[in-house]
Amino acid sequence: MRLATLNDGTRDGRLVLVSPAGDHYAPAPVATLQELMEQWDALTPQLAAIAEFPEALASATLLAPLPRAWQWLDGSAFQSHGDLMDAIIGITKPKTDVPLMYQGMSDTFMASGTDARFPSEDLGIDFEGEFGVIVDAVPMGTTAAEALRHIRLVVQINDWSLRTLAGPEMKTGFGWVGAKPACAMAPYAVTPDELGDAWKDGRVCLDLLVDWNGKRFGAANGHAMGYGFHELVAHAARTRDLVAGTVIGSGTVSNANFREIGSSCIAERRGIEVLDEGEPKTAFMAFGDTVRMEAVDAAGRAPFGVLHQRVVKA
Repeated sequence: MRLATLNDGTRDGRLVLVSPAGDHYAPAPVATLQELMEQWDALTPQLAAIAEFPEALASATLLAPLPRAWQWLDGSAFQSHGDLMDAIIGITKPKTDVPLMYQGMSDTFMASGTDARFPSEDLGIDFEGEFGVIVDAVPMGTTAAEALRHIRLVVQINDWSLRTLAGPEMKTGFGWVGAKPACAMAPYAVTPDELGDAWKDGRVCLDLLVDWNGKRFGAANGHAMGYGFHELVAHAARTRDLVAGTVIGSGTVSNANFREIGSSCIAERRGIEVLDEGEPKTAFMAFGDTVRMEAVDAAGRAPFGVLHQRVVKA
């Protein structure tokens, strides 16, 4: 099933179920996606029973599927991306056999079509194309095998980053605050079965097409995650219960053949330039720039819809 949140003038919007054809919708049996996550087992049979979709989706304005969350945990599960970031930031991380993850800002997930507001171009404005999952309540100590059944929805995310602040904040040993403003979510949250064969081993095996100012910048595939989402969920739940509605990100989608297929963020492109040319050549984003992200399957279908934004001065 595919879910969306209508902009009805309230902070959390109105949850709807999108028709199989993707052009109409019907009201969900609860008001918000957060309520659905908290009552998933009780409410999904009612969603599955909906057969009439009376409203045209084309006339609707959508928020992010989950406009705000209790918790946002972002991983860094693509090795090629991590290696490039280390090169450009100039750090050497200790070897570890557990996923990398940080806790970010969760009180706002921006909608597709909204402007991304930043105070200055000097902050190194960068997009980061990711996939993410939304879980129901996950008990502390849940194993990776058990975690798969807690992954209820899959989403597509732009994890905005301010690179000028990222390196100094990382080197303090405390982590990111200023470098990680609000993320954005593509219009639709989908159940894993909606992805068909593209959901495999806890991974979203789709090409993430990224266009910067109308020009193709990257087309990395999500299959290359070093840790599947079930392993990220288990890592997050090692020492805490995860509240229903927790969002967990994959980190920037990246493939080892980045020179051929491009990148899902500018910092990665700059890292490649450091390796190949000794210094970065590509500038970060300027006010007025646009970014468009769309994950597509082999038939060209986009299960999450299109996530597009324009960068403006706050």
